[in-house]
Amino acid sequence: SKMIADSGYDCGMIGKFHLLSSGYRTEPRLDDGFSFWKFSHAPRDDWDSGHDYADWVKEQGGDLNEMRNSPERVRPHLHQTKWSTDMAIEFIDQKRDKDQPWMLNINIYDPHPPFIPPAEYAKEFKAEEMPGPYFRDSDLAQQEKLSVCDFQGEIKTPEGHDAHQAQAYYYAMIAQIDDQFARLLQHLDDMGQRDNTLIVFTSDHGEALGDHGLMWKGCRFYEGLVKVPLIISYPKDFKTDLVAEGLVELFDMSATLLEVAGVDMPEHFQGQSLMPVLKGNNNGQKIREAVRCEYFDALDPHFTGGSGTFATMYREGNFKLSMYHDKNLGELYDLEKDPWEFDDLWDKPEYTELKNQLIYKSFNHHVINTTDVGAERIAPM
Repeated sequence: SKMIADSGYDCGMIGKFHLLSSGYRTEPRLDDGFSFWKFSHAPRDDWDSGHDYADWVKEQGGDLNEMRNSPERVRPHLHQTKWSTDMAIEFIDQKRDKDQPWMLNINIYDPHPPFIPPAEYAKEFKAEEMPGPYFRDSDLAQQEKLSVCDFQGEIKTPEGHDAHQAQAYYYAMIAQIDDQFARLLQHLDDMGQRDNTLIVFTSDHGEALGDHGLMWKGCRFYEGLVKVPLIISYPKDFKTDLVAEGLVELFDMSATLLEVAGVDMPEHFQGQSLMPVLKGNNNGQKIREAVRCEYFDALDPHFTGGSGTFATMYREGNFKLSMYHDKNLGELYDLEKDPWEFDDLWDKPEYTELKNQLIYKSFNHHVINTTDVGAERIAPM
């Protein structure tokens, strides 16, 4: 956002910024480049000041905490999802020079625990109609083995988690987002700006929702948690109706935005632009050789109840390797044969060589991409 703002864009941020801790405080600002800032880390009213959404609810005569605990929950017209869209339209409609471009970052809190959608949406989704989680009885022993890793939550069967109902609530939250996103797209249509607006729809994480005996996100790398949507539209310049199966990282979204904005890519930048795929010059079946995820002691022990866990995931082709570095534990899955990760190959002798190769590649990837090599080298000795 800072680099794009410096290039001449008017930049706005709505909702959660999610780069610094917000526990019992609003998130401190960085030199982020945003001229429009409407902050809401979570739709609760437990910050003394700086929570723009909670202040807006009060201005409408609502009590956020009271509504959250009521049978109807927060009504749609006072919901953070709707407020975020209101703020987005306000930013888009601001007066600026005719030729000045803009970039807007909208971070809606939902779908997110606690699963408390408005009653109007919740009633549209029935637990008995949900597909349910990916679960086998063997998951209970697997997750018990991994329970020494922080930030997992209770291990239960789908019935113990009431997973079908949780999924119904999750779908209800998504439906509300769909309605508000459609409202935003319609506003761009009404302005005649849809074709000239690059739109990216994505997420920071998924939710277990009963998969493998777990309910929330956490220190795990299962498909339901790390395989998030990445939908990109730019009718003026990108092909339509393309589906790319290749591996990408969220870094690549950033790299693509920088290229569209005409910003030179910094030498240290790890993302790679998706422009060749989006323009139809690459079929997108192979984009990256491998992708990587990290979980490095992300939450305070107050939330996790543990002592901290450091874990990484390395995905190459069909194989996914997860390592819990301070626990001497790991997982290995063949996603072609076992797409929902029931058969852990970590301890199987016939996969030892492959496991060691992936550990080696993951280590190299980490060192090359995260090591600070010190001051710039400017001349030979």
